[in-house]
Amino acid sequence: MTDPIVCPECGGQRGQLLGPLFLACRFCGGRGQVGGSNEPAERGTAPPPAPPPAWKHKVWTDPYISAALGCRACLGARTVAHVDEESGTLVTAPCGCAGE
Repeated sequence: MTDPIVCPECGGQRGQLLGPLFLACRFCGGRGQVGGSNEPAERGTAPPPAPPPAWKHKVWTDPYISAALGCRACLGARTVAHVDEESGTLVTAPCGCAGE
């Protein structure tokens, strides 16, 4: 443990205000300082699990959403897009539901 110091990420402001929404600093947990009993390296908490892919999201259990959007991959647009990071281009292709 170390002595408490001002959070290096938020500068002691505890987070960021975006209109009426306050986003707490992820480094200090919205406390404005680190060290002492608020040492990020000693929290021992595992990172949160990654969110599920969009096509497995729990919203698809809602029958109204499923009926309105139809395809889970293209959300009714009939084309899917992918960013090819190697070439730096946006690639679009017809969705599998377009042939239905």
